[in-house]
Amino acid sequence: MITIQNINKRFGKLEVLKNVNLTCNKGECIALIGPNGCGKTTLIKAILGMVLPDNGTIKFNEQNIKNEYLYRNKIGYMPQIGRYPDTMTIGNIIEMIKKIRNSNDALDEDLIKAFELEKMFDKQMRTLSGGTTQKVSATLAFLFNPEVLILDEPTAGLDPLASELLKEKIIKEKEKGKLILITSHLLSELDDLITEIIFMQEGKVHFHTKVADLLKETNETKISRAIASVLKNKKDE
Repeated sequence: MITIQNINKRFGKLEVLKNVNLTCNKGECIALIGPNGCGKTTLIKAILGMVLPDNGTIKFNEQNIKNEYLYRNKIGYMPQIGRYPDTMTIGNIIEMIKKIRNSNDALDEDLIKAFELEKMFDKQMRTLSGGTTQKVSATLAFLFNPEVLILDEPTAGLDPLASELLKEKIIKEKEKGKLILITSHLLSELDDLITEIIFMQEGKVHFHTKVADLLKETNETKISRAIASVLKNKKDE
């Protein structure tokens, strides 16, 4: 689905990605985690074509994405902080994106209904709380029924009910065979969702493993404890 080979990226003297190699397959829900500044966001932007690597290759469905853009239609992206025109309403935003995409495919409006956004269609974006803005971003990410979902801190700012509704939707889409990449600092939020973990630090991938293997290897039941155990062992080596 997505194959990353020998990716490097430098901004001036700062080396942000260092020889990153990854394979992400459909049907997996993968957590991309690591401390601030580890390269997660740059890697996501490289997959989306928003950042050009200095070298290396990124393939989507076995096709090199360099100088391509149509593959992006198969990706739904939810940014950590969605930014929208202040005076447009929720309804305006959703309709505008529909017209821009001009897709003939059936739309996935599950989250519009789950979050009851129809009741707020006339609210201007500048009046919304951070959590409601997150609901709009989530809705847009899923709207065009993409093959791949990239969700950056998806539950940040959501109330407990909205967070559960979103997690249920993520699980549903994974079961359809979609690839889902999630970045999050709230590891406790991921226990019921993810099948694999990618841990990055200082621009490098330290490990990419299945959750079941990680829990078995560390003899832990919680993802956060398992990762802490692995990192402690690496530090002690």
